[in-house]
Amino acid sequence: MKNKLLKIKETAFQEINKAKDLRVIENIRVKYFGRKDGLLTKVLRGVSDLPKDSRKEIGSVANSIKKELEGELEQAIRVIKGGKVSEAAFFDETLPGKKPPEGHIHPLTRIKLEVEDIFKSMGFEVHEGNELTNLYYNFLSLNFPENHPAMDSYDTFFIKEDPKKKIGLKDRRVMRAHTSNMQVKIMENKKPPLRVIVPGRCFRHEATDASHEHTFHQIEGFVVDEEISIANLVNTQKELLSRIFNKDVKVRLRPGYFPFVEPGFELDASCVICEGKGCSVCKKTGWIELIPCGMIHPKVFESAGYPKGKYTGFAFGMGWSRLAMMKYGIDDIRLFMSGDLRFLEQF
Repeated sequence: MKNKLLKIKETAFQEINKAKDLRVIENIRVKYFGRKDGLLTKVLRGVSDLPKDSRKEIGSVANSIKKELEGELEQAIRVIKGGKVSEAAFFDETLPGKKPPEGHIHPLTRIKLEVEDIFKSMGFEVHEGNELTNLYYNFLSLNFPENHPAMDSYDTFFIKEDPKKKIGLKDRRVMRAHTSNMQVKIMENKKPPLRVIVPGRCFRHEATDASHEHTFHQIEGFVVDEEISIANLVNTQKELLSRIFNKDVKVRLRPGYFPFVEPGFELDASCVICEGKGCSVCKKTGWIELIPCGMIHPKVFESAGYPKGKYTGFAFGMGWSRLAMMKYGIDDIRLFMSGDLRFLEQF
């Protein structure tokens, strides 16, 4: 009986090593382990009929051979499927290697780097800002009155403070609602001429839709020097947009109110997603409200400690999320923060 088992083992190993496809492997499995007629199955069933003194030895040998054959079958299946290769498996070293999967630069990061390069070429400095700030730099230093509705908790995320500590209004901590929170802070430490952009994340408590998010990305920019005019503002923005979209983009200025600029404007760009025909991103108007901007308010210069009337400047803030949407034809801003790999792998 023992010799019969060893012969079965030897024959089975030879057949497994010759197998080239999964169908052959399955036939071998049935041949030796089939419930009715499997060669090894029959031997295992007959162990109970053997004399008591040889039953234990033969049973142990049979079970050991069964485990060895099962392991060899699993290994053969892995080799055929292209998994872990045994030492005996053939490996063709002349075949080209498999290229490992690569990561993808997020479209927001891609557009951020591109915008930074454009502004650097125009002589702008790039500064990082504080996402956690206080009411003074986020609002009050920018000529927002203390009762301005933007400071309401419905728009701004306030940090819960220790009720035992007496904290003045200026020092109340908030998540920045715009990257303009760095404007006065930078002016306090630098003297004109200034050309600065501040890219970063912003946070606002608002309903989300195809063109609005509670967490979004903005670039604040400002220029300060003597005799800066609205013409400088318009030319800077047209240069930026034309280089991002590699074509002449139609723009228009509309009057707009922002406490830290006077006069203030809304610079709109023709929607490049629908070519001005109207879509969900441009709310069927054919125009994207892209760059709030204007001439820096004298009160902001006063907050920075600059001499009265000596300097002029312009400031602007743009959401680079919307720039990315227009450049890459993305029609829903919520996709950026979704973490959906099907979306990210396109870039």
